Amino acid sequence: MSILLNEQCRILVQGITGGEGSFHTREAISFGSKVVAGVTPGKGGTDFDCIPIYNRVIDAVEKEGANASGIYVPASFAPDAILEAIEAGIKLIVCMTEGIPALEMVKVKKALKGTGSYLIGPNCPGITTPDVGKIGFMPNFIHKKGNVGVISRSGTLTYEVINMLTNLGVGQSTSVGIGGDPIAGSTFVDILELFEADPETHLVTIIGEIGGNAEEEAAEFVKKEMSKPVVGFIAGQTAPPGKRMGHAGAIISGGKGTAAEKMKAWEDAGINVVVNPADIGKKVVSILNK
Repeated sequence: MSILLNEQCRILVQGITGGEGSFHTREAISFGSKVVAGVTPGKGGTDFDCIPIYNRVIDAVEKEGANASGIYVPASFAPDAILEAIEAGIKLIVCMTEGIPALEMVKVKKALKGTGSYLIGPNCPGITTPDVGKIGFMPNFIHKKGNVGVISRSGTLTYEVINMLTNLGVGQSTSVGIGGDPIAGSTFVDILELFEADPETHLVTIIGEIGGNAEEEAAEFVKKEMSKPVVGFIAGQTAPPGKRMGHAGAIISGGKGTAAEKMKAWEDAGINVVVNPADIGKKVVSILNK
């Protein structure tokens, strides 16, 4: 069992004929992903590596049974692409696009509410389940099937943690990069809830960063709802005050959202917080071997 991405997922790629879409579609297929369709307006009726292309998402749903989507379209078109996937009833939507305006994401979040669909991203590396497949651009070779769930706001640290775990012989159930934008489709809490219910996930590694309050919300959830151990790291501990850097969501306002505050909240919630990301793997192994 895994969360969100499983053997029943029939994936369509919105923007399959673009540079990013075509490259990462081939990588995903080589990793085992079941890609059944592409969507590029104006190119319906053609194909990409024998994968049929449609003009509309609803056509891919009706003719190919698509139920998951990976979105690789420019920021100006991405909100409409997400909305089209929601309206077509796609249950897992993963948007890798960076630079979508926050106000556009407010409309998307409103449309998403109550639909039962999960949106991962935008501005994220995607989701990967070893031995099942991936949607996004996490490197194929770093993964290993196992029982540790990974959630991260940082794309680079997602890869680093997965690679670290694999090198220590620790596999992953599912890895989810939720993205670093201020308004994300799915939050830490959304994904923690799924990992808590997944019998094949025995421990969760969570990577947060400065800015916003997603980490504080995660702390509340872990404290009240999680029965599984959680290992956490907060990125941005050495960020200089007043310096603009990193993700759009990494904004400290009114002195709130600092690394120190978030680490304290996690420790109070019982999360096993490490100060150095290089210690994440060792901490995970020590807990699993108890």
